[in-house]
Amino acid sequence: MTLAIDLSGQVALVTGGARGVGAGITDRLLAAGATVVVCGRTEPAAGTLPAGVGFHACDVTDHAAVGELVAAVVADHGRLDLAVNNAGGSPGTEAATASPRFSDKILALNLTSALHVSQHANAVMQAQEGGGSIVNVGSLSGLRPSPGTAAYGAAKAGLLSLTTTLAMEWAPRVRVNMVSAGMVRTEVFEDYYGGPEGAAAVSATVPLGRVAEPADVGNAVAFLASPLASFVSGANLVVHGGGEQLAFFTHQRG
Repeated sequence: MTLAIDLSGQVALVTGGARGVGAGITDRLLAAGATVVVCGRTEPAAGTLPAGVGFHACDVTDHAAVGELVAAVVADHGRLDLAVNNAGGSPGTEAATASPRFSDKILALNLTSALHVSQHANAVMQAQEGGGSIVNVGSLSGLRPSPGTAAYGAAKAGLLSLTTTLAMEWAPRVRVNMVSAGMVRTEVFEDYYGGPEGAAAVSATVPLGRVAEPADVGNAVAFLASPLASFVSGANLVVHGGGEQLAFFTHQRG
């Protein structure tokens, strides 16, 4: 028998699924046969979403708005099999000078919003035949110090704790997992690292010789959502190309 990721007949919601890492997740779920709905604060430009992908405007930090979003997906498609909490991010800010308002917004976007979506998705999945799956998209920033993005790193660390807790509380009908991504070549990757040369230098530090493409994260999400991972829950799949190069390792190698 050939192993394949087959999500035919499944309905997936991807928060922030119109661009960046989210677009890679959307693409791979579509390739696996899922029906995909994405959400964001603003509607994407005409023609930028893949054919067949639905869009709903939603502020995922608003619990009531998320409830309306999930209800709309179920009304349109009859069920919800997969919720991917991908929306997130943070500009760089020193922890010593970050304002309370800034920190609250970063925590709300990267942690609390995932709880909102998961709560509403779980309510649907617990009541439907076949249950469902939730995949949270994390970051290496939640697994090690995150200088310059302290609130973001703390939120992603909290997201891992949330993932393992919900996996225990909501089993056996709902599986909850996480993908923690390293550097990903999104639309802003080169700008973030000071241009092509800086981006190339950073990419060269990854043991596998490149940073992730959005599709690499999407493939991991598709696996965790698929029957191939039917006994996987409470897991954190790290997608980082072998890790971040340690200074002492470079010294050892000369």
